Amino acid sequence: MNIYDISEKAGVSIATVSRVLNGSSRVSPKTREHVLAVMAEQGYVPNAFARGLGLKSMKTIGLLCPNAADAYLSQALNYLERAFRVHEYDCLLSCTGKALADRRKGVELLLSKHVDGMVLMGSTFVEDQDAGNEYLRNAARKLPLVLLNASYPCDNVFCVLCDDYRATMEATNYLLDTGCKDILYLYHSRNYSGQKKLAGYRAALENRGLPVRENLIRFLSEDKTSVPDIRDDILAIEASGIHFDAVLSSEDIISVGAAKYARVVHRRMPDSLSIIGYNNSSYSLCCEPELTSMDNKLETLCNHCVSTMMAVLAGQDAPQKTVFTAELVKRGSTR
Repeated sequence: MNIYDISEKAGVSIATVSRVLNGSSRVSPKTREHVLAVMAEQGYVPNAFARGLGLKSMKTIGLLCPNAADAYLSQALNYLERAFRVHEYDCLLSCTGKALADRRKGVELLLSKHVDGMVLMGSTFVEDQDAGNEYLRNAARKLPLVLLNASYPCDNVFCVLCDDYRATMEATNYLLDTGCKDILYLYHSRNYSGQKKLAGYRAALENRGLPVRENLIRFLSEDKTSVPDIRDDILAIEASGIHFDAVLSSEDIISVGAAKYARVVHRRMPDSLSIIGYNNSSYSLCCEPELTSMDNKLETLCNHCVSTMMAVLAGQDAPQKTVFTAELVKRGSTR
């Protein structure tokens, strides 16, 4: 059953059936009801791709993320898909991995699906060397891109992000204000967001005239990010003779590993060890005491990504860059 069959059974032209499918006002209500009744009677379901070409819109948004198993990104996917559905847009997901070649393929795949726009989740999609961002510039010439928690200045690219620099600076200052002196900073990403967080930690110390001790800054391998791996890494740091009375991390999962370390060596939180995580995810509630964490307003960021995309697709003005402020959520792991 196709549009030609519906045309014949309804006794109308193919153009009329097409107008009904595309919601054109150039069809009388009586004719529209008749054609729709024939479609229902025949069980006809219009091809979404063909209909999209007629409307010049697939009512579909491409979502790209490097790893859907990541707790932060999976939550972002949930928020984005739910918000786009409210606007009657479907979503196509491409899990690209982190390699530049794979990210390019992911973008090209969604372009081939004729999506109306794309949301790229995380600063992984932006290369430090601008030559590697040509794939973003090429895509932006064809449709709008919204970057979640990343920044890239380019026409038709819209950025929605949290001020990670300020957030980590605030967390460091809070630990210092509560009497901590030796703050171990742990992170496992060197992307845009990871660099901003690390810079915020450094700035908080420098602003107070305190030395930035490089042996208290540790990059954890991205290949070993399980809670036992992180626990063991911190045990090894302690075994090397480095003293710390607080742990500040770039992700909540790292803070859970720190809490596991504290349990193994019998360090009570927050008396002997203070811990602050980042993202205010469900991980922060998995320990006893529960973990203090920076809330980077992920749901707010995702909703703003969607409203920005909807404004752009409607031909309205939208800010090229929107920055939100994080909030420190205090729990039992800090004084």
